[in-house]
Amino acid sequence: MLKAIVIDDELYAREELNELLVETEQVQVIEQCSNAIEGLKAINTLKPDVVFLDIHMPQITGLDLLGMLDPDTMPKVVFVTAYDEYAVKAFEDNAFDYLLKPVESGRLLKTLKRINAEKLEQPNYEPITASKLELIPCSGFNRILLLAPNEIEIAMSEQTGVHLLTDKDKFTASLSLKVLEEKTDLIRCHRQHLINPTCIREIKLLDNGSAEIVTKSNHHAPVSRRYLKVIKDRFGLM
Repeated sequence: MLKAIVIDDELYAREELNELLVETEQVQVIEQCSNAIEGLKAINTLKPDVVFLDIHMPQITGLDLLGMLDPDTMPKVVFVTAYDEYAVKAFEDNAFDYLLKPVESGRLLKTLKRINAEKLEQPNYEPITASKLELIPCSGFNRILLLAPNEIEIAMSEQTGVHLLTDKDKFTASLSLKVLEEKTDLIRCHRQHLINPTCIREIKLLDNGSAEIVTKSNHHAPVSRRYLKVIKDRFGLM
């Protein structure tokens, strides 16, 4: 069942939409908010799957609130409003859908069907709130492996997923490269590669201004010109 937050400054509109959502038997409304400030706090605290958001609200509009959300972690945002002239702007700002008041049950069901379809296509990992990861979940055959970040020499993003190279093996991580960069001590050396700085054995400088890193276990990772200076600065290299 989808977890939802309804944000609208009109009490009647909130209650009416809440009733429609309950009737679908697909949604649990975990919070109702009367303004964008309350809504932002609820979204960050409760981590809903979907937010039904009014556009016309005093002080901070629904469009303003959408701009405050992190695109990488934001829930599906469905605008619910009486003003259809905002539709184009809503989609430009990464809204998932747009419902006109009064909301029709049939149209609402179509929206929920789309949300559920996308949810099934993606692994459902819990949001990570710790400042640093102590263990990284990796997928295996009928099992979940837990890998300590300091075991990783290289993390790389490929079409088949995010792969982690250790001194002995290769694992497929259940997290994105962005999360690994933010929640571990791995550093970016290339758009698709992270490196453990404690595992660097050699930095080979190339003629085109880029480089290649060789780890203690003889794994190789490219270093783009963009990140080479950052790595040199980290180690005090000229």
